[in-house]
Amino acid sequence: MMKVRWAAWRALPQPEKQDIVGEASSVLSSMEQNSSGQSALFSLLGHKGDLMLVHFRSSFDALNQAELQLARTRLNDFLEPASSYLSVIELGLYESSIKTYNSLLERGIEPHSDEWKRAIEETLARQREAMHSRLFPAMPPHRYVCFYPMDRRRGEDKNWYTLPIEERQRQMNEHGLVGRRYAGEVKQIISGSIGFDDWEWGVTLFADDPLVFKKLIYEMRFDEVSAVYALFGTFYVGLRCAATDLGKLLEGEIPVARNREA
Repeated sequence: MMKVRWAAWRALPQPEKQDIVGEASSVLSSMEQNSSGQSALFSLLGHKGDLMLVHFRSSFDALNQAELQLARTRLNDFLEPASSYLSVIELGLYESSIKTYNSLLERGIEPHSDEWKRAIEETLARQREAMHSRLFPAMPPHRYVCFYPMDRRRGEDKNWYTLPIEERQRQMNEHGLVGRRYAGEVKQIISGSIGFDDWEWGVTLFADDPLVFKKLIYEMRFDEVSAVYALFGTFYVGLRCAATDLGKLLEGEIPVARNREA
């Protein structure tokens, strides 16, 4: 999330603005079309920032490279960091994990032994291959984005991490049923950030109707897992801006809606 130094930007001669925008648009356009991980630019609503860049990459090295590419553009001289978030896309595998653990126990394999670890890794390898498109998704084409971080409660009275895995699986399954009802309206990407950022998870929602964010999150608040154990961070909402529309955005024009197939 970035803030634009508007006073400094307005003071530039128009030809210089065009050169700066041309350079940044070229860099962003290549990132939008990057086959090994795409980027997208959004115009933020509210006063938490002006721009939000979402980067999907297959490694931290590639993420850092994207940051450095943008930092080297002249446009970066007119931007100030407002916030950022680092996380890794992950899938909820409570049900399959329980089945795997029980299967290994039934076979008499000692938990956390070398044989146990090999069996778990073999299972995970199969799951990673089967779910590759979900772990490494293309950037959703929707017009609006909503991002927020969250934690699971760890207080003295209620602590998510003291619940048995079977109970966590039950609650998360109930939670997921709500999300699946919105499958045709919103694309949801969950990312884990324990050890990477200040919260435990990041949630990124993409939709063509921003009201669906409110409907979905409000409905989920009544699930036990959210009502009892969820702690929410700052929400950021933005609308998509194609790299080719960067100049118009910096001139105060709202990004146009693009064809979903474009």
